[in-house]
Amino acid sequence: MSLFAELSLDPGGIVAWLVVGLLAGLLAGWFMRGSGYGLIGDIVVGLIGAVVGGFFSGMFVTGTYGFGGSILISFLGACALIWLVRMVASRREYK
Repeated sequence: MSLFAELSLDPGGIVAWLVVGLLAGLLAGWFMRGSGYGLIGDIVVGLIGAVVGGFFSGMFVTGTYGFGGSILISFLGACALIWLVRMVASRREYK
């Protein structure tokens, strides 16, 4: 079996990642009391948040999360990402 046969992309999976990323980014933008980063920015923050949240939740939780759990984990990761970006940005302003 070739490597490319194993790496086939499922369009439904990509759409689900984008929906989860958008929802998590929007919720994190509202929760962190920011104006958000626009549609594309919110998706990017949500997707990166999904990676961050998935990494840290993988250390403590085993099993599957489902759609709602994926949004929650992505939301928490996106909030952590926004907090980190704001911390770095605020340090640059004072220098």
